[in-house]
Amino acid sequence: MRFALGLEYDGSGYSGWQRLSPAGTHAADGSLQTALEIALSKVADARIDTVCAGRTDAGVHARCQVVHFDTDAVRDERGWVLGTTTNLPAALAVRWCVPVADDFSARFAARARRYRYRILNRGTRPGLERQYLSWERMPLDADAMHVAAQALRGECDFSAFRSIQCQAGHARRDLHDIVVTRHADELHVEVQANAFLHHMVRNIVGSLLLVGRGERPVEWIAELLEGRDRSVAGPTAPAAGLLFLGPRYPRQWGLPQDVCGDDTSS
Repeated sequence: MRFALGLEYDGSGYSGWQRLSPAGTHAADGSLQTALEIALSKVADARIDTVCAGRTDAGVHARCQVVHFDTDAVRDERGWVLGTTTNLPAALAVRWCVPVADDFSARFAARARRYRYRILNRGTRPGLERQYLSWERMPLDADAMHVAAQALRGECDFSAFRSIQCQAGHARRDLHDIVVTRHADELHVEVQANAFLHHMVRNIVGSLLLVGRGERPVEWIAELLEGRDRSVAGPTAPAAGLLFLGPRYPRQWGLPQDVCGDDTSS
């Protein structure tokens, strides 16, 4: 039987989502995937392997990562949620677990992924929530950053914003929406796309910061996109500020409301 599971986690101190241990083992390796699979396997009393909606990097957090797994173990949904969470490290918790069709894929059924990047914009560094924020001491123009970011909407080649370690076959992605807003002394950059390249959100934020400081004009982001040259774009923003809000699925899969929506209904 196949299940979909919603998971939240604090990525601080983890190597990222992807399992690092050799294939066929569940040796503790500092990855979030292995921590989850060890916990699930204890509940199932058998090895469980997972497939996720979108891999996150070291230090990146998730509000609702979605995975699917197959098992012959007979457990109800409450048993999977409570049993797995009991066996997880404190930084991870299962939010929900539901049975799904055998052809559901957490990765391939997702129509979009959403991220939020938080920037503390004040003269002194954070004491509280420092693992969930990046910090910029120079005043930032959120309006200029938002206007500049609109050049990234649509299906484009995002070579200027991909890591040199990116293993994707091509750099074309469809960026549905990007919004920069100020909330007192915080700036939020929210992005939704069909999929993301390695470090894509953090590289976009790193370039927008130069616009926000007034070091580059608003038009510069469009120029970067057109130029497709990562070497002239801004630096990669720190991982701590990035939160994977979750994927979006068509309603046909019967998943909880927090990962479904009207924009993915077809």
